[in-house]
Amino acid sequence: MAPPPPRGAGRLLAERGWYLSAREQQEEEEEEEEAAADEDRESAPLLPPSGSNPPNRGSSFGFSVFNLMNAIMGSGILGLSYAMANTGIMGFSILLLIVASLAAYSVFLLLSMCTQTAVTSYEDLGLFAFGSTGKVLVATTIIIQNIGAMSSYLLIVKSELPGAVAGFLNGDESGSWYLDGRLLLLITSVCIVFPLALLPKIGFLGYTSSLSFFFMVYFALVVIIKKWSIPCPLPLSSATETLQVSNSTGDCKAKLFHLSKESAYAIPTMAFSFLCHTSVLPIYCELQSPSKSRMQNVTVTGIGLSFLIYFLSALFGYLTFYDKVDSELLQGYSRYLPHDTVIMTVKVAILFAVLLTVPLIHFPARKAVLMVFFSHLPVSWICHILVTLTLNTIVVLFAMYVPDIKNVFGVVGSTTSTCLLFVYPGLFYLKLSREDFLSPQKLGACALVIFGICVGLLSLVLIIFNWIDQ
Repeated sequence: MAPPPPRGAGRLLAERGWYLSAREQQEEEEEEEEAAADEDRESAPLLPPSGSNPPNRGSSFGFSVFNLMNAIMGSGILGLSYAMANTGIMGFSILLLIVASLAAYSVFLLLSMCTQTAVTSYEDLGLFAFGSTGKVLVATTIIIQNIGAMSSYLLIVKSELPGAVAGFLNGDESGSWYLDGRLLLLITSVCIVFPLALLPKIGFLGYTSSLSFFFMVYFALVVIIKKWSIPCPLPLSSATETLQVSNSTGDCKAKLFHLSKESAYAIPTMAFSFLCHTSVLPIYCELQSPSKSRMQNVTVTGIGLSFLIYFLSALFGYLTFYDKVDSELLQGYSRYLPHDTVIMTVKVAILFAVLLTVPLIHFPARKAVLMVFFSHLPVSWICHILVTLTLNTIVVLFAMYVPDIKNVFGVVGSTTSTCLLFVYPGLFYLKLSREDFLSPQKLGACALVIFGICVGLLSLVLIIFNWIDQ
């Protein structure tokens, strides 16, 4: 007999009358044979056919894959070449495959909990598993993760917008105010990001931000093509017409395995890059004929295609710059191909995607802040504006004064990303599943939790020691 749901969970289900209750589902499963129950759980829809999302409506399989890939792919693609440079091609490939596989497995656990509890948000799973404490913990983790994600996007603005502006100018105008990255970041945040984030509904940007996925694919294609446009050994000076080329060819050999202090950033960057779990359940609800097996196929396809794009862009970015690759890959192209037309279009595309994606990330972050800290207050425009302004200020300050994007990937990836990607799905499954502890799924969930905690703590400690050493 399963334990009763935590306080607050009954009210949650009562407010959403069209959900199947966990108790009803339990009684039905107890009446069926075990084999039939397993088959039913695989094909059981999240929503009943008579609900608000009938099987003939919703997103198609292909569009759901696209939405998931759009949720997965972001600024992390710019840091994976640096991760490969510090782990080697084979080391990177193995680690990336492990992270992608565990990400898919943790989504499987989330979907299992979703069909069992009939909730459709990460925060509500935390409520169902550990009461109000679990809900607050998940919401707080999402806030920190979203702040880190927004900071990484605005770091791209700070580092790439001056180069994009300079690319359209003739002559050397270094020192001009319009080439100051921090000033440009402040201007764009005040004039573009903050007003868009203030809007009560921002649905039209949802369609526009989908372009960011195509920009990431375009970026990967350009990285592959430009592999043959930059010589190796790398030029010592690209500021003059006559390039001074180093005589050292030792820097042009790819390493299969490599271990250094910077290797601590590898797995956190990968975890940051594959995090999509806060979007999985909403995509599940919008899927045509939603079932766990169908959504699992969407997840495997989306993560698999994202893995391919990530790997190709990281591989050819590394084979272009080798050990001289920057922690933010576009900076290398800005240095050695400052006026290349194709690189200029990539910069503009990435900046356009960033400026339209950051306001979208504000929305779930603001929702989580209001839920955690201001749930007792009535909804008001004053609270809406103040929370948006506070979040925007924190993100801009982080982006202005964090010296390197790898620090964002490292800290956020080793803490909140590993929690949302590995630890929480495993903990929720261990708490809510009625299977025996020695069952394969519970053992897998336990291993997922242990992996997430060990990797996250180890990476964070190594990153902190690396800071102290520097």
